[in-house]
Formats: sequence, structure tokens, C-alpha cells
Amino acid sequence: MRTLIILTFLAVLVMAATCYESRESMESHEHYYPFINRRRANDFIQADTRLGAITQERIRERTKAPHERQREICEDYYPCELYAYRHGYAAAYKHYFGKRRTK
Repeated sequence: MRTLIILTFLAVLVMAATCYESRESMESHEHYYPFINRRRANDFIQADTRLGAITQERIRERTKAPHERQREICEDYYPCELYAYRHGYAAAYKHYFGKRRTK
């Protein structure tokens, strides 16, 4: 009987030591309600300031400068690209595509 009382007392001590709620854990109030509402969830996240820059870049990709379009056309045609390595893309485009004749 004495050993049963000692074991019960030790079990209560172990349970009290491991299940102790500290004051810091109660300050966060997550113990009562672990979820936060939508408004508070977005408070710590800053709006992405790069979104405007990305949008502007997408717009610039749609409207390319004429020399950029000429360079891409020249890069797609292998002889023009080889000519561009020696003389530049403007001269290569003019050499291969600038003298187009219509019948």
C-alpha cells in the first residue's frame, strides 16, 4: 500500500512538472483561439512594391522597340546572325532584310 501511494505521488509530481502552463504561453492567447481573423493575418505582410514594375515590364515586352524586333528577326536567320557577329545587328538586318523587293 505504501508503494502505491509513493508511485501515485511521483506520478502526480511528474504530471505537474510536464503540464505546467507558463505565463508567456498564456500571453499569446493562442491557447483559447489558435486562429486569427483575415484582417489581422495580412497586417504583417507588406504589399509587393515590385508588382507595378513587373506589370510595366510585361507591357514593355508587348511593345518592343523596332531595333529589338529587327535583332530578333536577324537572330532567327542563321546567315544574318553570322553577319551580325562581324558587322553588327543593324548592318546585318539591313543587308539581309532591308533590300526587300516587291514585284
